[in-house]
Amino acid sequence: MKAPGPDPETDFVVQAPVIAPSTIAALGRLAGAQAIIPFGSGSPAAYRLPGVAGDDGLVEAARAQGCDAAFVPSDHRREHVGVVAIDMDSTLITIECIDEIADLKGIKPEVAAITASAMRGEIDFEQSLRRRVALLAGLPVAVLERVYEERVRLSPGAARMLARFKAAGAVTVLVSGGFTFFTERLQQRLGLDVTAANVLSAKDGILTGDIEGDVVDARMKAEVVRAQVSKHARNSRLTVAIGDGANDLPMFAVADISIAYRAQPVVRAQATHTLDYCGLDAVLNLFK
Repeated sequence: MKAPGPDPETDFVVQAPVIAPSTIAALGRLAGAQAIIPFGSGSPAAYRLPGVAGDDGLVEAARAQGCDAAFVPSDHRREHVGVVAIDMDSTLITIECIDEIADLKGIKPEVAAITASAMRGEIDFEQSLRRRVALLAGLPVAVLERVYEERVRLSPGAARMLARFKAAGAVTVLVSGGFTFFTERLQQRLGLDVTAANVLSAKDGILTGDIEGDVVDARMKAEVVRAQVSKHARNSRLTVAIGDGANDLPMFAVADISIAYRAQPVVRAQATHTLDYCGLDAVLNLFK
């Protein structure tokens, strides 16, 4: 469906790893765009169509062509962002750490099934985490280093996105229902300002199957973000939250702009924007 009319305060942003000229031209015609402006560094390919009115049909048409698309306020700029909060597992990094730890004990299918159910919001996160961690009892702590070195990989565009937002003055926050073993290493690697995650209990170099202290669940993730917002996102500065699972939804509610990154349907339905095709650096292109 064609947009009903121009909106001078809204831009239609279309992105993909590669966009054929014919594809962006067709989307421009469908939107009734007066201009199609290429921008960004070229990866991902990004186009801004100024003054296009919001229309869900346009977003779906872009997705059907393998593109991420969003309607964004034309005056949003990177320097307006005060806080960027991001989930770790399957968002900042490509894996679920607990599933890969379980793989080294030969129980990945059992643990991964619980993880997937929790991410869809079907079961309570804290209960599911305690069940999964209990299954890790008896593993040497050394397996965590092996998972980090051999299996942890940043999601495409993650480092660039965080560096650009930090350069623009934003505070970067990593909030995870995963484990401090990984968040602390990623903090050092990426220069993250704040991290919060769960502490795996160990004795004599062996995992006990317990968690030390309170569980960082959905509520706690939101509280961590809210505390940073109160410090760094006052005076009309924006908060951006990025995640993929149901336990990210409360922190989405704290944010001004929420981004579902290759996310579960329940998360996509409640996010401001979705990214299914581009890397995380596509978040940068939602701001001028």
